[in-house]
Amino acid sequence: MSQAIRIHAHGGPEQLQLESVDTPTPNTGEVLLKQTHIGVNFIDVYFRTGLYPPPALPFTPGMEAAGEVIAVGPGVDTLRAGQRVAYATPPVGAYASERVMPADRLVPLPDDIDNATAAAMMLRGMTAHMLLQRVINIQAGDHILVHAAAGGVGLILCQWAAAIGANVIGTVGNAEKAALAKAHGCTHTVLYDAEDVASQVRDLTGGQGVRAVYDSVGASTLASSLDSLAKRGLLVSFGQSSGPPPAIEVGVLARKGSLFLTRPTLFDYIDTRESLLEAAEALFARVRQGEIHIHAAHQYPLKDAGAAHTALESRQTTGSTTLVV
Repeated sequence: MSQAIRIHAHGGPEQLQLESVDTPTPNTGEVLLKQTHIGVNFIDVYFRTGLYPPPALPFTPGMEAAGEVIAVGPGVDTLRAGQRVAYATPPVGAYASERVMPADRLVPLPDDIDNATAAAMMLRGMTAHMLLQRVINIQAGDHILVHAAAGGVGLILCQWAAAIGANVIGTVGNAEKAALAKAHGCTHTVLYDAEDVASQVRDLTGGQGVRAVYDSVGASTLASSLDSLAKRGLLVSFGQSSGPPPAIEVGVLARKGSLFLTRPTLFDYIDTRESLLEAAEALFARVRQGEIHIHAAHQYPLKDAGAAHTALESRQTTGSTTLVV
């Protein structure tokens, strides 16, 4: 038997219940993992609430974890029992002590990346790679705006952008988060509850605005994101922690400077084995070179997944949150 968090009905964090489940058997092309650390992300909240529909109820949430291969199914010759691996990809089911995964969705971990670090950075780090180098290729000297700069993706994104040589403006909720964001690559921070974000961005960029805005907040930030962009700038909407962003009348993009808008999802950018390994290795290289430090201050036992969700949703966390099996 294994332990897994199960959700029988959509709702609040109280729906996350630890249960005993049968240990699965890997089928063709799959491996069985013994997991040690599990990433907690807003996408898990979206599945819990029903914003993103799961395959069926009940289900086990989660899309990010690290652990060890303990059995391989037929046809798997690229992985072996005892090998450490990590992932940040569907199918859902990561909140478990053991689970099966498609072998081609797993990334072997190098010796200098431990499980705890991997589970705290795979989804967030490969998202940062996507945002900075695939959705748009940010260059040295570019100005960018990162909402929720002290969050899990935000801290990695700011460091990666700074390593490229970009000028990073980050929005944060308080002075403590501002200090953390500045220590992780932000050139300037803006307190979104106390300052006019777009006005501050214009002041910091000589009135020009930024080349790209990275917005994981959604409803409460869409207007300021659009108003912070330079002509022909790109708004990258990749989350909605404050709720779904409102609809945009297409003509607004023209009136505000021939702007671009995209809503990327990581899984469309790591959909092939080659693109997955490329993104993972780019992340490992930045961490290995000391350009990115993973801030993983929040760990919870698997049984306390509900408490982890509560902390994440109430913005009590900074950096990455993980569950420990």
